[in-house]
Amino acid sequence: MKLIERFGYYFGGFSVGLIILAFFLNGKHVSCAYGPQARVLKNISTKQIVYSNAVNSALSEHNMDSLAIPYVLKHGSIDFDERARQKPCGIYDIEGEYNNREFTITVKNCDSIATILKISTP
Repeated sequence: MKLIERFGYYFGGFSVGLIILAFFLNGKHVSCAYGPQARVLKNISTKQIVYSNAVNSALSEHNMDSLAIPYVLKHGSIDFDERARQKPCGIYDIEGEYNNREFTITVKNCDSIATILKISTP
């Protein structure tokens, strides 16, 4: 068998495999969160989220939309510092932008619950 025929069989089987995978994984919520930021954001977003009283007052004080918090929890950037490795609950500062406004959310991430401690704007 010639080398060109081997490549033909290889790419033919590879393309059939991709089509089968696309068929079986179509509509499934599959994600690959391998980076540290993606893992922490996914971990926080899967838990019950509780807002502190300071967050409710900050939302009304800064005329912020309450939809900004879930958006930043999904698309934000985490500042890892020594508070993130505290036991039993790590504290993370998540920076993000929503409607051309930048702000930082401080989250206390425990085993079964995530508490939004404060929202600050620069």
